[in-house]
Amino acid sequence: MTNIPILSLLIFFPFIGSLIILLINKNDQSYERKVKEIGLWVSITNFLLSLILLYSFDKTESQFQFIENFKLINDLGIYYYLGIDGISLSFILLTTLLVPICIITSWNKISKNISYFVASFLIIECFLIGVFSSLDLFIFYIFFEGSLIPLFLIIGIWGGSNRVYASYKFFLFTIFGSLLMLLGILTLYFYSGTSQLTLLINTNIPFILQIWLFLSFFASFAIKIPMWPFHTWLPDAHVEAPTAGSVILAGVILKLGGYGFLRFSLPLFPEASEFFAPFIFILSLIAIIYISLVALAQTNIKKLIAYSSVAHMGFVTIGIFSRNLEGLQGSVFQMISHGLISAALFLSAGFLIDRMKTKNIDNFGGLWNQMPIFSVFFMVYCLGAISFPGTTGFIGEFLILLGAFKINFLISFIAAFGVILSACYVLWLYNRVCFGNNNFKGISDLNTQDMLVFLIFLLLIVILGIYPNFLISFYELSTNMLIVN
Repeated sequence: MTNIPILSLLIFFPFIGSLIILLINKNDQSYERKVKEIGLWVSITNFLLSLILLYSFDKTESQFQFIENFKLINDLGIYYYLGIDGISLSFILLTTLLVPICIITSWNKISKNISYFVASFLIIECFLIGVFSSLDLFIFYIFFEGSLIPLFLIIGIWGGSNRVYASYKFFLFTIFGSLLMLLGILTLYFYSGTSQLTLLINTNIPFILQIWLFLSFFASFAIKIPMWPFHTWLPDAHVEAPTAGSVILAGVILKLGGYGFLRFSLPLFPEASEFFAPFIFILSLIAIIYISLVALAQTNIKKLIAYSSVAHMGFVTIGIFSRNLEGLQGSVFQMISHGLISAALFLSAGFLIDRMKTKNIDNFGGLWNQMPIFSVFFMVYCLGAISFPGTTGFIGEFLILLGAFKINFLISFIAAFGVILSACYVLWLYNRVCFGNNNFKGISDLNTQDMLVFLIFLLLIVILGIYPNFLISFYELSTNMLIVN
């Protein structure tokens, strides 16, 4: 495998697939079926390629692996520089898993501009894998910004009645932060003479410059994750996005901010990261407590799950800036866990909305009697969301709280109270949806296709919750290196 540019293959194979889809003759009688089948098989093939990456990955090696490096612009010293560690690998696997699921779940739900819809998901997969593989700041920025465009289209074209407002709000928030990050990248490049991460890590950056550079990167990553008070675009985006859009947004897009903190902020600006850590903790605790209370007041099922994502990402930023082994390992595990659990919850919400044509929680009720199979799956996802032992949610938040406890008891105590609040709004949601009065008649349960997708999430949430070391072992050395550096 060392002679095969597998990272480039993972990045550009979906892009080539999207071009093929866009070139299909629309007058063909089997046009829609061909588009869906090509999109599905391209995404499944890319997932299988990522499994080869998993199999070939050396867990005993702390350095970046599968390196691809050649000059793009000689005069400027900008390189096409790719490589991954265990952290990158975890997010690449999450991405390649969720994209085919997004296409499957949209199989009979999208009829307008189907080729553009499927192509958008393949292109977003291309950009996301590029983000997690890039070791040059300019290449990272291109992929990072590129991921905005297909999601903007997914929300703006195939979203709900207020989709245009939601898509522009998402775009303007994220582009503002990204432009500030671009200024930081340019400053770092002109100061050091390089944009390669492996060289920049060893560059001695003065403390004052670290402060300004940290803030420029923070503006982008904090909006993307999103942290309070930069979170207001997220509920609107989730409410208006189609189900598949919410799955990829909650599952992977929100993780770009946390990944950016881990990959760039901590190793490049260590003194500034330590200086701003108390500020980050305050914002994170506000997100955990305040946003959990906001979630308790929601009646829109997608908006409630969206606010829960903001609260859970507060745990991630606490773990990252605890800067100890437990906190860092917990933050990575929590992001992967949240990617699975939140995607499963939005998938469940989309299933209910498609069947019952309403997003109002007050209109649901009594589904346990009519949809017992769905109710069991939904129960497991909700248990994961409240960090129940035996699920991935418990492992991530337990490690984060342990890391926070090592640096400040009060931080861990307040954050732990947020776990109680999450149990309140998630169990309230489950009670209103599955128990009580039955407001709908003749609603069918999960079909075979739905059960297959729901079962994938359930197995991963439970298996990784029982045996977390399978995942942690891949990125353990990578998080150790963040502490050493």
